[in-house]
Amino acid sequence: MRFQLHEYESVDSTNERAFAALAEGRARHGDVHVAHAQTAGRGRRGARWHSAPGEGLYMSVVLLPQALAAHPAVWTMAAGVAVWAALRELGLAGTRLKWPNDVVVDRPPAAPSKLAGILVETRGLDAARPHYVIGIGVNRAQRSFPPELVRERAVASLWQMGVEVDAVPLRQTILARLADVLELANQPAKQLTEAFVDATGLRGRTVEVEMPSATFRGRWATLSLDRGIELVDECGALRQLPLEHVRQVREMEPARDV
Repeated sequence: MRFQLHEYESVDSTNERAFAALAEGRARHGDVHVAHAQTAGRGRRGARWHSAPGEGLYMSVVLLPQALAAHPAVWTMAAGVAVWAALRELGLAGTRLKWPNDVVVDRPPAAPSKLAGILVETRGLDAARPHYVIGIGVNRAQRSFPPELVRERAVASLWQMGVEVDAVPLRQTILARLADVLELANQPAKQLTEAFVDATGLRGRTVEVEMPSATFRGRWATLSLDRGIELVDECGALRQLPLEHVRQVREMEPARDV
């Protein structure tokens, strides 16, 4: 996959610049929109992404695949695995994917802290000419975060975790891994789902899966695009939970002796 770079000093959001190019008919497969700062960065469900100038990596990648993916979750899984693998390659241990689109680092006894987020979007999807925008934000060089953000969630930067890396090599490493992982999207789906589960660390763990109507608890069995998440409950029964209805997956604390 070849990437074409579009750099900005400051934009509303790199995803919006990517969609503007798509709307104007000038977008190409592999376009990368990257900014020094964002004034309206977004995360999942419209959450604001703190985008201080020069402190994070803010970029969006345009995908113009020849056909629809087997499942929309393919692109989020692929991007998540790529960012997770890139951060590990740069020397950051203790990272994992938190369902469905965050990269977190374990910092015991504190809560796992968010290092990066992925937002995959499409608008007015045409099955004959599909398009996707993969937005990636990484906390790179922040020494501290706004108090209101810290109150909302546990966050961390690469610098705080002892990894000092400039924006360009960070971007290049992520794009290299993204190119590798996107190849899995063209292979049998099991290769990508297995890589995703490995990155989450959930294999065989007891989890809670939040659905619109209820929350289900069980031991993680498998993940597939057609069957969704499969859990084994306390009675040994297998339950299938369709991916499109999964809101959140939480790993349960292991039981402790008292």
